Amino acid sequence: MIDVVLLGASGRMGRAIALAAEGDARLRIVACVDARPTPGAAGTWFTDPAAAVAPGTVVVEFSSPAGAAEAAALCAARGAALVSGSTGLSAEQEASVRAAGTAVAVLRASNFSVGVAALRRALAAALAAVPRTWDVEILERHHRLKKDAPSGTALTLADDVLGARSLDRGALRHGREGVVGARTNDEVGVHAVRGGTWVGDHTVLLAGPGETLELRHVAQDRAAFAHGALAAAAFVAGSAPGLYALDDLLR
Repeated sequence: MIDVVLLGASGRMGRAIALAAEGDARLRIVACVDARPTPGAAGTWFTDPAAAVAPGTVVVEFSSPAGAAEAAALCAARGAALVSGSTGLSAEQEASVRAAGTAVAVLRASNFSVGVAALRRALAAALAAVPRTWDVEILERHHRLKKDAPSGTALTLADDVLGARSLDRGALRHGREGVVGARTNDEVGVHAVRGGTWVGDHTVLLAGPGETLELRHVAQDRAAFAHGALAAAAFVAGSAPGLYALDDLLR
């Protein structure tokens, strides 16, 4: 049985993971950490992660950018594996999470859905199949309470496109307004929509002369992410120190 410490336990993803864990025989949630405890939920509640993270546990965090960096430092210091799913991290915070991989197993992903992993593979195949002159635009929709934009998943998809075309993030165009001139081949549009209760909706548009191709993934329930996060927890529990991605788990 794998002992899990859940950071961000009162949030939307935290609650979904706690619910999914009730039917998972591989692990148990032994501690929940959040500034807003939810009495009656599984595990013992803490407001300070330092009071909950112990050697040999697996920390699953869907908290905040600062929470991700704090969790990474704690895990590295105490010998606890880490599954990190927070988005909107600064470059410095991302570096701190990655640095923890020198001491413990860390699986970092912007999206834990198997469907999104399939979308990324389909995108790679599509980019290889169409001419480089085809335009690429990425559209993401999320609920009105999401704090970061564009989503971490949209940026991951954008990075996939940039990598396939040997471009850097300077090629990204986050929305357009006014007289922006003709579109260039070395330009990737990224557009964020916020409203309602969308869980997560990502579309990649590939547009060529006289035809278009659309690749889309729609998350209808956070359970899709929760089960992936728990599978990641089981994976890092038995893995050597290192920085892992969702593809390592799926392989």
